[in-house]
Amino acid sequence: MPTPARSALALAALLASAGAAHFIAPKQFDATVPRTLPGSPRTWTTASGVVELALAAGLAFPPTRRTSARASAVFFAAVFPANVKMAYDWRDRPMPAKALATARLPLQIPLILWARHASRPGSGSGSAIR
Repeated sequence: MPTPARSALALAALLASAGAAHFIAPKQFDATVPRTLPGSPRTWTTASGVVELALAAGLAFPPTRRTSARASAVFFAAVFPANVKMAYDWRDRPMPAKALATARLPLQIPLILWARHASRPGSGSGSAIR
């Protein structure tokens, strides 16, 4: 399996785990939803969980892998404001929690790059070797 394909499947596993977590423990995600967004935080938590599960499915299926990988990169950029809000809200928590929240901010960059790598030729979507 080409490296971009393995990368896409690993990213699919990460997104599937994160998507499932939105339904297993939604309160922790509700707290990170910026209050400037319309509607209830739970609606946004549910929607982002559904998006993560859909992206994971798209990454796992070769014909949709490239498009899903590109959409994943956009998604990772779109959820950045929630990570900023979490870091701000947790600024007065004990050091381990504060460090975790702060560490999430630069983590978005490698996630975006990972998704871009998974979108490269050889990841699926018409790139079968013959």
